[in-house]
Amino acid sequence: MTSYRQPGVVLTDRRFTVPLDHRDPAGEQIELYGREVVAATRTGADLPWLVYLEGGPGHGARRFVGKQAWLGRAVQDHRVLLLDQRGTGRSTPLNRQTLPQRGGPQAQADHLALFRADSIVRDCEAVRPRLTGGAPWTVLGQSFGGFCATHYLGAAPEGLRTVLITGGLPSLDAHADDIYRAAYPRIQRKVEAHYDRYPQDVERVRRVAVHLAERKTVLPGGYVLTHEAFQSLGILLGSEDGTHRLHYLLEDAFVRTGSGHELSDTFQEAVHAVLSFAGHPLYAALHEAIYAQGGTATAWAAERVRAEFPQFDAGAALSGDGPLLFTGESIHPWHFEVDPALRPLHECAELLAARTDWEPLYDPARLAVNQVPVAAAVYHDDMYVDTAHSLQTARAVRGLRTWVTDEYEHDGVRAGGQRVLDRLLSLARGEL
Repeated sequence: MTSYRQPGVVLTDRRFTVPLDHRDPAGEQIELYGREVVAATRTGADLPWLVYLEGGPGHGARRFVGKQAWLGRAVQDHRVLLLDQRGTGRSTPLNRQTLPQRGGPQAQADHLALFRADSIVRDCEAVRPRLTGGAPWTVLGQSFGGFCATHYLGAAPEGLRTVLITGGLPSLDAHADDIYRAAYPRIQRKVEAHYDRYPQDVERVRRVAVHLAERKTVLPGGYVLTHEAFQSLGILLGSEDGTHRLHYLLEDAFVRTGSGHELSDTFQEAVHAVLSFAGHPLYAALHEAIYAQGGTATAWAAERVRAEFPQFDAGAALSGDGPLLFTGESIHPWHFEVDPALRPLHECAELLAARTDWEPLYDPARLAVNQVPVAAAVYHDDMYVDTAHSLQTARAVRGLRTWVTDEYEHDGVRAGGQRVLDRLLSLARGEL
């Protein structure tokens, strides 16, 4: 183990070996990475552990500096493990460079099927006794991390002291179709709110779309900026400052050249940074699979359901005088054509979309008799996770206490930081 210091905290790199497939504990092993964080003044204290599960899927744990965001509150009375979930960060990462080593597309799809919430929770249970000596720990789950925490409550409640969820209470039984059927109207509300705030962006967006219709645009790194890809910049609109980031990005869209107006390098670089999946390919490859259970294929749910909402059709918008609508958090087959980081995974993604042998992720019967203190922040009109689905799940988990707020967007635990975490800890203790 290697330990080092940042302002106010001591960090320790920790590595763990766990089975690739927990149903075969003697089989192939993979390495997990976690960063232990403890307050510099409490390094020798006997503190309870808190493990943080990041949103995604496909994102490693956030790389904090010192006591940023909620971490400052957590280290007041916990020893924190920032765990890179399997396949992300430094935990045996999977991407277009490493996944082909598993074999052909079918072997790759079979491999990726082992990287959902159920396996992540089993990883946690393999790691926990090595750190806590067997004592239960607190789980803080953001977004997809909350999906994992909900699975944890039904699969291994004996390992849990407390569960804190921020923007991540999943539906227990919704099909992926239901998820996106609820999502598109929320996305439209976010886009309309953006245009109300920044009405000048209506024309800016149309102008970019017309430009894309007239000529093929390839961003740095080979990403092909199609209409659909441009519309997916709406993913920004679900975050705390996303509407402002999108506005400033559009401000710099064009530059005058000797041959007329062109999309500026500044704009193209910024768009590429938002849209490329090079740094988190599992987000695209597994995004619909995180909803899959009950023996039903997801079958590119977001793409199919989008056809039910013709107002998102770029061609129709450009042929009329209405505003072009952005889309949001959805993955489509064309992602694996336009993004060079995903192209080698196209066949694998098709096989995952057709897969039907998904095991159930949640145990409603065990959740109904839950004994673990649980508190969840539910954000009003959350663009990424349906509020109605979250509240339905909250009613299904015995003893779960919610804080429903419109003060923050989906990433409120980052923006609200210590205040959000303190509120959830108080809720879980029954103090509010």
